[in-house]
Amino acid sequence: MDWIYPVILVGAGLIVVSVLTSALAFRFGAPLLLIFLCIGLIAGEDGLGLMFDDANIAYFLGSLALAVILFDSGFGTRTQTLKRAAAPAIVLATVGVLLTTLLVGVVARYLFDLPWLYALLIGAIVSSTDAAAVFFLLRTGGIKIYKRVRSILEVESGSNDPMAIFLTILLIELILADGRSNIATSFLTGFGMQMGLGLVIGLGAGYLIVVVVNRIHLEEALYPIVVMASALCVFALTGEFGGSGFLAVYVAGIVAGNSAIKGESALRRYQQGMTWLAQIVMFLVLGLFVTPSEFGPVLLPAVALGLFLIFVGRPLAVWLCLLPFGFDRQTVTFSCWVGLRGAVSILLGILPIVLGVEGADLFLNTAFIMVLTSLLVQGWTIKPAARWLNLIVPSQAGPVERIELELPGNPRHEFLIYRVIDDSPLIAGRHLPRWARPSLVVRDGRSFAFERVGHLMPGDYVYLFAPPEYVALLDQLFAKPQGPSKDDKAFFGEFKVKPESRLADLQRSYDLPVREGQPEEQTIAEYIAAELGSSPVVGDRVPLGPLDLVVRAVYQGTAITEIGLAFHQDSRKTPYKRAATRTPLKPITRLAGLLGWRGQRLKRTPDGTKTP
Repeated sequence: MDWIYPVILVGAGLIVVSVLTSALAFRFGAPLLLIFLCIGLIAGEDGLGLMFDDANIAYFLGSLALAVILFDSGFGTRTQTLKRAAAPAIVLATVGVLLTTLLVGVVARYLFDLPWLYALLIGAIVSSTDAAAVFFLLRTGGIKIYKRVRSILEVESGSNDPMAIFLTILLIELILADGRSNIATSFLTGFGMQMGLGLVIGLGAGYLIVVVVNRIHLEEALYPIVVMASALCVFALTGEFGGSGFLAVYVAGIVAGNSAIKGESALRRYQQGMTWLAQIVMFLVLGLFVTPSEFGPVLLPAVALGLFLIFVGRPLAVWLCLLPFGFDRQTVTFSCWVGLRGAVSILLGILPIVLGVEGADLFLNTAFIMVLTSLLVQGWTIKPAARWLNLIVPSQAGPVERIELELPGNPRHEFLIYRVIDDSPLIAGRHLPRWARPSLVVRDGRSFAFERVGHLMPGDYVYLFAPPEYVALLDQLFAKPQGPSKDDKAFFGEFKVKPESRLADLQRSYDLPVREGQPEEQTIAEYIAAELGSSPVVGDRVPLGPLDLVVRAVYQGTAITEIGLAFHQDSRKTPYKRAATRTPLKPITRLAGLLGWRGQRLKRTPDGTKTP
């Protein structure tokens, strides 16, 4: 019994150290996975000397943690995200994983001098991106990526693990069968069974979780426990029937997260904490399990294979998968670069050891080195790459503090707390609109009713209720007024045009040809929506001759409310020239109308001068 307290002390201590050192990741932009893995390595056999070499326990804990992470990933994936990214993301998660496996397998065969099945197994182990690393960088990494790109990467990273796990298990079974199985038959039957069962059970289970939670009456603190335990039941039950439990739990999370479920806000907060704990435990366990002193024989070929994956394998697979969708170069380039390998690859590297493949340490050590290579090369450069490709959405609001509450009756309002800052428009005499319902103002630690506080002052905290679709307007009221920056113009365009303006007027203003069959009354917003073919997002660009029409704002994910006008990237070096035969002022007056400016009539005064 004497071993209980030291084990608890070491385990809890490592978690505390991991949480505290995670502040380094936020400060320096380092991937959290790298921090947690390094702590595990330092505490392990070649560091402080902690011995942990049970592959079955390591794989069990890693699989359990991954199920929790995938359920929360699905729970946080919005329907709008799926609509705008489902097709390309699913192609990346299936065909992309298969292409990566083949490309990496070909190179691994010659670098390690392995049989084909062994080489392809290395490719399968490192074929999927890490959901935890990608979600951290895109959701909490301090940058706001253009939504369409972010949606593709989020859905891909959350849904490509089942394919990688399926390929890994399939190749291990073929190796153990020693050539007695047909590869094509095994792939087709296994893929249909695992993915089909995972999808069907996940859809049904997600709906069932929502029904059960909404119909039972429990203590508020018990609902998150029921939901998470049910998700793990879905994972285990699907695996027991021969399906992909990881796909099932991810799909169940999507269904539950996009349904009206009781205690949704509390569920999200609880699951966020559980996901952090699962990530820390998984990364620490994998770091403890690996022995760096055994890396020597495979270090150089593994690093070379990792660099091939980063600079050739992933980019080529992504380019081939996204080619039919016609994405711009920035989207494709960033998608190629954000292919971080992580805990899933290391976890799959343990699987050959668990199933008894000969020389299985090769797979684990190679996967670990490739993961470190990916994190060191790619993990530090995501934000600079997004900025270089002009994919970071400029911030349009000042500092805002916001609290999400679960209110009885589920009213269509949010409870918000704003801090009044210096130079806010509210300080200059602007008033809050009628639809905002301020209930309290806190000034110097004292509470006042809004009606009795008089003028707002810098440092005041305003507590109010507002419909969620109007929150962006409140952000502008509490923000510091400032002109558009250089980054704003590069992303949103040099100036605005009215969405309801006719496209034909804009075309005539710039001497652009009118397409045959184009409706005369078609508005600019209607043209953009038709060209995109899906729900618009802020930052979408539609080329129109030498111009780009840029979506600046969207109402409730459907209606375009602001449009920017920018020169198309291909024409910025050679400015577009109008036809010399046109009257110079006519295009200007037409363009002024599109921008919403009508000018002021001049009137003659008694002394003969003209004034507005």
